[in-house]
Amino acid sequence: MEALPRESIVDVLETRLREDILTGRHPAGSYLPPERTLADGYGVTRTTLKHAFGRLMQAGLLETRHGVGTRVRDYLRLGGADLLPMLVRHSPDWIGEIFEVRRSIGALIAERAAGRATDPQRAELRALLTAVGEAADADAVQLADIEVHRALARATGNRVYVLLTNTLFNAYLPVRAALRGPFTDAQVARERLEPVVEAVVAGDEADARRAAEQYLTVTERIMLEGLA
Repeated sequence: MEALPRESIVDVLETRLREDILTGRHPAGSYLPPERTLADGYGVTRTTLKHAFGRLMQAGLLETRHGVGTRVRDYLRLGGADLLPMLVRHSPDWIGEIFEVRRSIGALIAERAAGRATDPQRAELRALLTAVGEAADADAVQLADIEVHRALARATGNRVYVLLTNTLFNAYLPVRAALRGPFTDAQVARERLEPVVEAVVAGDEADARRAAEQYLTVTERIMLEGLA
């Protein structure tokens, strides 16, 4: 193995080990080589290796069994959605699957919000929609759009929807800059999102669901084109 550069050595080693796990060089369920062997192979100290192991354990990719060794976890069977940002960094192919969930969850959230939003929440949604149209650039428009969706999730009155919304947005943060296509024109972005907000404000659950499905389908297509 090629010795690693000395700058940010734990970061570099963590990245290398993560890639080796996600590409199957160290398959799920397998035990890693002994620490001394692995450290020598990467040209690092065992202390550096332990720090990298600690990060990957926290990420849910490794587990240590005392007296046995360090094993690669079956992250697809045992892992949680908190792994998604790391998986997207490894392979943007995950984005399509994330967007599929985004479509179904987003439509359901809009429907629930239409039936449950309070008057202050309806007013907040309209204010946040205005902020989308007034945002200065594509990055600001994208962030303003996200805040509308967070507010929709809050309007459901169900905190799980709020956490799911956060999880989905966090999942594609690693490639967010490549997904700005729907947000390059602030007024168009606002107009595209307006039917969702207005249906929720009107309390029309069926219309809110249809509008959200339309919005999410169109923006997904534009974002995937930009990613390609």
